Amino acid sequence: MNIDKNAKIIWEYMRMNTPLEKADAIFVLCSHDTRVANRAADLFNDGYAPWVIVSGGAGKLTQDLFNKPEAEVFKDILLQADVPEDRIIIEPNSANTGENVRFTYELLGKLSMTFDSFILVQKPYMERRTYATFKKQWPDTNTKITVTSPVMSYEEYMTSSVIDKDFVISVMVSDLQRIREYPKLGFQIEQDIPDEVWQAYEDLVAVGFNKHLMSS
Repeated sequence: MNIDKNAKIIWEYMRMNTPLEKADAIFVLCSHDTRVANRAADLFNDGYAPWVIVSGGAGKLTQDLFNKPEAEVFKDILLQADVPEDRIIIEPNSANTGENVRFTYELLGKLSMTFDSFILVQKPYMERRTYATFKKQWPDTNTKITVTSPVMSYEEYMTSSVIDKDFVISVMVSDLQRIREYPKLGFQIEQDIPDEVWQAYEDLVAVGFNKHLMSS
């Protein structure tokens, strides 16, 4: 069984490849991967949106990696990339994708700010799950979104990640399981999963990439 072949099938499914359009704000879902912040900075500096929202507290992968909330780490990167501080909105308390969405909505309400469109920026293999979560948990169903991530191939990402490759594959496999199971729990909208993609999932689980799966 070719591990990379199967992992790449899931990787390609997870990437949405949606065409970029200008929006009211760039909404960054923080994580261990600070290249996501660099992608957001590039989008801002290229004029895709006048605001950048960074959302993230401490997740399972970052509570021992950073000494402050993910959003603060990402903000520092944005500032270094010449994004003005008064154009950055910080949400530093969320611990998962659903909270990124809900807490940001609540924060914007408190700030009396309304955005009708977003560019969501996430890790490549989290694009689809981010899309499905936002569509379910953002209260305003008329809000327009596109989803993007650092522009990297599977091979480029896996050879340059700060997290071990096997760990990344295991997390990606678990994210696919959540895309299938979370709609039943009300966390995400339904997404069609092609048979080839699910077979890749089963093959990877069978050889041990099961460490982050949901418990039965």
